[in-house]
Amino acid sequence: MLEACIYRLLKLYCREQPYYLNLIELFLQCSYQTELGQTLDLITAPQGNVDLGRFTEKRYKSIVKYKTAFYSFYLPVAAAMYMAGIDGEKEHANAKKILLEIGELFQIQDDYLDLFGDSSVMGKIGTDIQDNKCSWLVVQCLQRASPEQRQILQENYGQKEAEKVARVKALYEELNLQAVFLQYEEDCYSRLMDLIEQYSSPLPPVIFLRLAQKIYKRKK
Repeated sequence: MLEACIYRLLKLYCREQPYYLNLIELFLQCSYQTELGQTLDLITAPQGNVDLGRFTEKRYKSIVKYKTAFYSFYLPVAAAMYMAGIDGEKEHANAKKILLEIGELFQIQDDYLDLFGDSSVMGKIGTDIQDNKCSWLVVQCLQRASPEQRQILQENYGQKEAEKVARVKALYEELNLQAVFLQYEEDCYSRLMDLIEQYSSPLPPVIFLRLAQKIYKRKK
């Protein structure tokens, strides 16, 4: 129902505008990509079937790109670009390079805060471990785990029991994933600054800078 309302509103307010078709195609594209990402997320983490082999960095990046980055960051900026008369493929491709990178960092932060964030600040208690999610933390864990640590993860991941969740968290702490995340966030932010400098034109760089600064070191 909500998705259908998008096109009713676009027709009501934008039908006579030269950017109307571009907006329709943009929303259709982003809806499709988001649904692809949600489907990939679900089939990667079926309840009651823990398969650590599915938790690869390549698959994680695909989930993040399609499930989060397109609709959260690319869509609003691309829509504004079309409405401002900026409809060139190169300009949109350049903006997409920056915005998908911002979206990836945002989701990685979300995965980290799901476990290590302050629930009183977040307003929720994370359940990625219990829900068998392909999160950034489990991907990083698998890249660093010894065979013994991988076995611990296999026995405890995707389980609802509090002691099993605690064992997975303890394993992440043993592998120092908090420090790994903090370094990754710094590296990613630095990479974003380079991308903004290289690809922001013809848009004002401040558009991308404010988005990056808004999420940098966020706590919720």
